[in-house]
Amino acid sequence: MNENNGLSKVTKRSIIEMKGKGRKIACLTAYDFLFASLFDAADIDLLLVGDSVSMVYQGNETTLPVTVDELIYHAKSVVKGVSRSMVIVDMPFMSYQVSVEEAFRNAGRIMKETLAGGIKIEGGVRVAKAVEEISEAGIPVMGHLGLTPQSIHQFGGYKPRGVTPDEAAQIIKGAQALEKAGAFAIVLEKIPCELAKQITNMISIPTIGIGAGKHCDGQILVSHDMLGLLENFNPRFVRKYDQLASRIRDAATNYVKDVRGNNFPTDDESYT
Repeated sequence: MNENNGLSKVTKRSIIEMKGKGRKIACLTAYDFLFASLFDAADIDLLLVGDSVSMVYQGNETTLPVTVDELIYHAKSVVKGVSRSMVIVDMPFMSYQVSVEEAFRNAGRIMKETLAGGIKIEGGVRVAKAVEEISEAGIPVMGHLGLTPQSIHQFGGYKPRGVTPDEAAQIIKGAQALEKAGAFAIVLEKIPCELAKQITNMISIPTIGIGAGKHCDGQILVSHDMLGLLENFNPRFVRKYDQLASRIRDAATNYVKDVRGNNFPTDDESYT
C-alpha cells in the first residue's frame, strides 16, 4: 500500500463535497495492484474496477461475459494498491437485473470480499429500487446513464445516447431517480454536452463524464485508452496521454534482439 502524502482517504462524503467546492473529480479505471498503486500516487480521486476488464484484459468484444467472481479477483488486487483513492467496483451483467434481492446479495458480497468503497450499477429508473436497498444498507452506489455498455445489444451499437428529446428526457428522469434512491454520483457516458450540463446543474450529487463534455463534475477514462495501450480504439472523447503500446513493443523487440544476439545478459548482469 502506498503512502498517501498526508492526503485524506477519499470517501463517498468527500466525493460529494468536491461538487460543492467546485473541485473537479479525476477518475480512471484500474484492474491490478501495480496500476492502482501508480494511479493512487498520482492523486487520482476514484478508481473504477470496471467491467471493461472483459475487453481490455480478457479480449472479449463486449463487457457482458465478465463475472462477479472475476471482478472480485481484480478488485481485491486494486484495493491493496491504494491508500487514498476511492475504489468502486462494477456490478457486472446479470448480477443485479434478476431481482432486488440478488442485486443486494451480490453488492454485499463484492464489498465484503474486496473491501472496496462502493459499487456501480448501470441504468436509471429500472434499477432505482435496487440502488435504494443497497444504499440503505450502507453501501455507496454510483449510477451510470447514457450509453450503458451492458445494454449494447438493446442499443444496437455504441452511438451517443440522449440525442432525441424522448431519450434525453429518459436520461434526466433516470438521474433524478438515482439521486432520490441514494446514489452518491452518476457516470454520464456518451451523451450531448448540453444534456450533461443540464443534469449536472439539476442534481445535488456529482456527475462523472466519459464522452459527456466539460460541464460534468468529474471525468473518467479507461486507463488503457488514456495510456495509448489500445492502438485501434480512437473515439473522439479519449485523449491519449502516452503511446505505451509502441513503447512496450519497442522494448520487447529490443529484448528479443539482445537475447538472440547473445548481448543479454552481459558479465555485469551475471553472477560469479
